[in-house]
Amino acid sequence: MIELQNFSSEDYDQLIGWIPTEAFLMKWGGPIFQFPLDHNQLDSYTRQPDRIVYKAWDSESKEVVGHISLGRIDKKNESARIGKVLVSPEHQNRGIGEQMIAEVTAIAFEELKLHKVALGVFDFNQPAIRCYEKAGFQKDGLLRDHRKVNGSFWNLLEMSLLRTEWEPHSSHQKKEASSY
Repeated sequence: MIELQNFSSEDYDQLIGWIPTEAFLMKWGGPIFQFPLDHNQLDSYTRQPDRIVYKAWDSESKEVVGHISLGRIDKKNESARIGKVLVSPEHQNRGIGEQMIAEVTAIAFEELKLHKVALGVFDFNQPAIRCYEKAGFQKDGLLRDHRKVNGSFWNLLEMSLLRTEWEPHSSHQKKEASSY
């Protein structure tokens, strides 16, 4: 069972250890970070007033298995963006990403009472795209040649989920989970 907990400075070194290359840093964090990732950059990232940063805690193994944030929280327009989604290398391909997305969207819609949650994902990251689609996210559009990384341009796929799309999807997930 995955539980989202507040990400703090005590978690920095573990997260830094999960970022092996400049290209991986761009794939995970976008242009706000410079390689190598360090404590000062993470301090700046975590102190943004419109962002909530989480670590994913596995209550069974008693360890941190991922990272995720909910940023650009806009109460007036009832929207936010999911970002910085990362499952630790040794815990990938176990459905943890899906659980993290389910938890953060529940926070967005139930606690923050938002109308829309969006995210951006590079179009070559098919496992992440499948994860977001399973959670009900829809493809909104493609930003072509959006970032230049090591001499190559990367396309960014914009996706979003509206509260009205999430509510039926969420109740469906709960019914499936209770039948096991």
